[in-house]
Amino acid sequence: MTREERKVITASSLGTVFEWYDFYLYGSLAAVIGANFFSQFPEGTRNIFALLAFAAGFLVRPFGALVFGRLGDLVGRKYTFLVTILIMGSSTFVVGILPTSDTIGIAAPVILIVLRLLQGLALGGEYGGAATYVAEHAPHGRRGFYTSFIQVTATAGLFLSLLVILFTQLAVGPDTFKTWGWRIPFLVSILLLGVSVWIRLQMEESPAFKRMKAEGTHSKAPLTEAFGQWRNAKVALLALFGLVAGQAVVWYTGQFYALFFLGNVLKVDSFTTNMLIAWSLLLGSGGFVLFGWLSDRIGRKPIILGGCLLAALTYFPLFKLLSAEANPALHKAHSEIAVQVVTDKSTCSFQFNPTGTAKFTEPCDLAKAALARASVNYSVEDRPGAAAAVVIQGGQPIPANGPGFAADLAKALTAAGYPSAQNPSVVTMANPFDIFGTQQLVSIAVLTLLVIYVTMVYGPIAAALVELFPTRIRYTSMSLPYHIGNGWFGGLLPATSFAMIAQTGDVYYGLWYPIVIAAATVVIGLFFVPETKDRDIFAADAAETPHSRPASASI
Repeated sequence: MTREERKVITASSLGTVFEWYDFYLYGSLAAVIGANFFSQFPEGTRNIFALLAFAAGFLVRPFGALVFGRLGDLVGRKYTFLVTILIMGSSTFVVGILPTSDTIGIAAPVILIVLRLLQGLALGGEYGGAATYVAEHAPHGRRGFYTSFIQVTATAGLFLSLLVILFTQLAVGPDTFKTWGWRIPFLVSILLLGVSVWIRLQMEESPAFKRMKAEGTHSKAPLTEAFGQWRNAKVALLALFGLVAGQAVVWYTGQFYALFFLGNVLKVDSFTTNMLIAWSLLLGSGGFVLFGWLSDRIGRKPIILGGCLLAALTYFPLFKLLSAEANPALHKAHSEIAVQVVTDKSTCSFQFNPTGTAKFTEPCDLAKAALARASVNYSVEDRPGAAAAVVIQGGQPIPANGPGFAADLAKALTAAGYPSAQNPSVVTMANPFDIFGTQQLVSIAVLTLLVIYVTMVYGPIAAALVELFPTRIRYTSMSLPYHIGNGWFGGLLPATSFAMIAQTGDVYYGLWYPIVIAAATVVIGLFFVPETKDRDIFAADAAETPHSRPASASI
C-alpha cells in the first residue's frame, strides 16, 4: 500500500467514523434528549417523540442517497462527501448548544427534528461517497481489503460514541449528566469535524472520475440513467434483495438488536449492556478487514451469503444461550411458568410502531404489551366476546382494563417465580474490566460471534456494490440500495421484532424477522447476483465488462 493510498483510506475512514459517531450519539442519548426537548409532554409521550426523531434520521437516508449520489456523479466524489460531513458535523454541534423546550418552547423539538433530518440526509450521501472514493483508488485485486476499512467505521463510530458517553458520565456524575453533561459528547464533535474537514481538503478527486470527466463520458442525468433504465434498475434491485437486505438485518441484529435484547428483554443494566457490547465490538471488529481481504481471494458472494446463512441457522441457539447466561432466573421462568392472555382475538392489534406514534388501547393490546415489556413468555386463548385478562400458572384472572393492572400483574408474576427488579442472577459488571466471571465470559463470547457474522456480511459489501455499477452512475446506484437496505430493512428491525414478540408471546420470535430476510438473501444472491471481484471498475460499463487490467496495475 502506497503512502497516497494510506492517506485516501485514512481520510475516508476517519471522516466516516465521525459521521457514524454523530449519528449514533443521538440514539444512545434518546431518553435524556426526550427529557430535555419534549419536557412539556408526559414521560411516555416524550420518549415516543424522542424515538420518532431518531427514526426520522433512518427513514430519510435513502433520500440523502438520491440527493448526494446524484451530486457525486455530476460534480465529483471528493466535494460531495466533503459537503456531507460538514452538514453532519455542524448539525450535531448545534444539538449540543440548542436551548431546551423549557427555554424556547415548541421551537426546541422542531429544530431538533430538522437537525435529525439533516443528519440522516448527510449520512445517506456519506457512505456511497467514501466507498466509491476508496474503491476507485484501490489497485485491482485489493478492493475488498481497501474498502473494508470503510466498513469498520460504523462499528467504530458506535464504539466511540459509547466510550465518550460513559467517560462523560463518570467525569460529571449521573445527575449532572442528565441536566447539562449530555451536551459534552455533542460539542466534542466539532473537534472531530475540524480534523475530518482538514484531512478531506488535502485529498485529490477520484482518478476514475477525473478520467471520465476528461473524456466527457460522465452521466448528465444519473437518477434517470440509474433507475429509469431497466438494465441498471434491475441490478439495483438485485443488489438490494440479493446482498444488502440480508447484510442489513445481520448487522443490526448483531449490534443493535443484541443491545435491545440485553437491556429490554433480559433486563441487564445499561452500564453492563454497553460494556458487554463494547467488548464484543473490540474483539470481533478485526473481522471487517479479514473478510474484506479474503473476499479479494475467494469472492464477495461466498463470504456475504455465508454470513447470512450462518446467522439464519444459529440465531435461535445463540440468543437462547445468551439468555441462559445473562439472566438465568428469567430463562428458567420462560420454560417453567405458564402465562395466558384470555381474550377475544379479534380485538388484538399487530403492534408494529416504528415511529412510536401509534396508540394501542384495547385491553388485549394493553395486556400483551405489558407482558412483552416484562419479558414474559405467554400464549393467547381466543374467547370470543371476552375482555382481556391475564392468567398466570392457574391463578386468578387479572383484568387488563382494571385500574391497578400494572401493579397486580407485576406482583402476580413475582409470586409465580418470575424474577423481580432486584434480580441477583442477572449478569453485572462493576467496571469495564470485570469480565472474568462465567456469565460475563459466555455473554461476551456469544456477542462476539454475532459481531463476526456482522463482519462477514459487512466487510466485503462496499467492494461488491461498487463493482456492480459503472463509474458514470456508481455513486447514485450503489447508495440507494445500501440505504434502503440498512435504513429501512435494518432500521425497522427493533420495532418489527418487538411487534412480533407481542403478537406471539415468545421473546425469541422476533428473531424470525432477520432469519427470514437473511435466508431469502442467500437464495436470491446465490442464483441471481453475479460474482464481481474480477471486474474492471474503470471500464466503460463495469457491470458488463470483466477485468482487463494486469494484476499488478495500480492507481
